[in-house]
Amino acid sequence: MFSRKKTRRSPVREWFHSLAFAVVAATLIRFLTLEAFAIPTPSMEHSLMVGDFLFVSKLHYGIRTPQTPLQVPLTHQKIWGTNIPSYTDLIQLPTYRLPGFTHVRSGDVVVFNFPPPKPGEPDYPMDLRTYLIKRCIGTPGDVVEIRREHVFVNGKEMAPPAGAQTSYLLRTTEELDDRFFRKYGIVNDFASKEGPFINWQPVEEQDSTGAVHKIGYQILTTREVADDLKSQDWVQRLEPMTEEPGRAEPGIYGTPAYAWNRDNFGPLLVPKKGMTIPVNARTMAVYGPVIRRYEHQKDVEVSGNRLKINGKDLVSYTFTQDYYFMMGDNRHNSDDSRYWGFVPEDHVVGKAVFVWMSLDPVPGDSWHTVRWSRLFRPIR
Repeated sequence: MFSRKKTRRSPVREWFHSLAFAVVAATLIRFLTLEAFAIPTPSMEHSLMVGDFLFVSKLHYGIRTPQTPLQVPLTHQKIWGTNIPSYTDLIQLPTYRLPGFTHVRSGDVVVFNFPPPKPGEPDYPMDLRTYLIKRCIGTPGDVVEIRREHVFVNGKEMAPPAGAQTSYLLRTTEELDDRFFRKYGIVNDFASKEGPFINWQPVEEQDSTGAVHKIGYQILTTREVADDLKSQDWVQRLEPMTEEPGRAEPGIYGTPAYAWNRDNFGPLLVPKKGMTIPVNARTMAVYGPVIRRYEHQKDVEVSGNRLKINGKDLVSYTFTQDYYFMMGDNRHNSDDSRYWGFVPEDHVVGKAVFVWMSLDPVPGDSWHTVRWSRLFRPIR
């Protein structure tokens, strides 16, 4: 018998095959199970920090099929290090969600595609819009309300997350500086690409003579740190900087039809698949943008108290998918549902499960570049 001599692959060919296998394997893992994300902004501090690297599970809520199948593997929006789009929208598919082993629940930390068009960005396909990470507050059919920063869901107060931050006015008998605030984890970040992020700054006031005096410091911190500061002898006063009810804040979702602000919002019913609403001026102020942007209807016109779809005036509307109300834990430094409304179910990417690495963008010294205490920390 004759033995066939094995053809030996060249090193270049071996390298190419290994690279191709690695790319395919990484793409499948990213699509089917876990995807890595980095935290670019402080909207979730102190629960999640700028510089945290985390894994997001696609399995919890079910895998979402791609809308834009023609993409360069392992990219999002652009090819690495360039402004060249990493996709083509010649083919756009309807999206479906495979069964998961749970649904989005109130309190979950969720990654999703930013629903409205982001100012300054191209009009990306839905599955290529910028990723955001927030905490789910309201699920489909829930009634969400905020009263003086306290969050209520279906009339029951929701306990704030352990790391939730808000603004305080700190009045002291002494001058404070960056070194002092750093001891309490209150650090201004001028290094991050998305910054600057201001977590403390002097507050000045003009007296009756026109002279300007420093009256204290505006700080963003947790309730625990605020209580610690309040116990210090040199602290004259520490008070939350909370908006008053009834004052309409520009840019808040639902204004000017509703006099809401970041600390006093709602009550607002979160849309649910199959839920029917009447068409009037007040419902269109909060649900009109949802119907126009996310319900996949053709030729939608929303004007005042009118809703017209395909040229037909409607007196009621029934939603075709579920929605969620999301907020950042850094309540006074978060761009969230209070400003742009609901997150559609088809925009949900997955559940944030744990932090595997954390790098401080403004470390006090080289040893503290890595936040060692945050490594492999589960996200709650």
